[in-house]
Amino acid sequence: MWHNILLQASGGQSGLVGNLILIGGIILVFYFFMIRPQQKKQKDQKNFMESIKKGDTVVTTGGIHGKVSSIEKETVVLDVDRGSKIKFDKSAISLDSSKKASVQK
Repeated sequence: MWHNILLQASGGQSGLVGNLILIGGIILVFYFFMIRPQQKKQKDQKNFMESIKKGDTVVTTGGIHGKVSSIEKETVVLDVDRGSKIKFDKSAISLDSSKKASVQK
């Protein structure tokens, strides 16, 4: 009986190592498929917001299309239609609509 218990105890060591390898693999999969792409997307969005200049045609996160008429520190004024201007935070600008049009073609 003691012999069987000792054999099971020594077998538990390899099971523990296998579980640690499995958990490590799961962490790597999460990093490469979820965390890393999100970090890249945030970096690209930050670079885009810094590169916005007067005259760019952009789309806000709310779906409003407009042309940038002026830029302040954290805000952007968009010319929406025939002189109508709306002020937005820079973080509300989601993409450059001219780039979106070229991607869809």
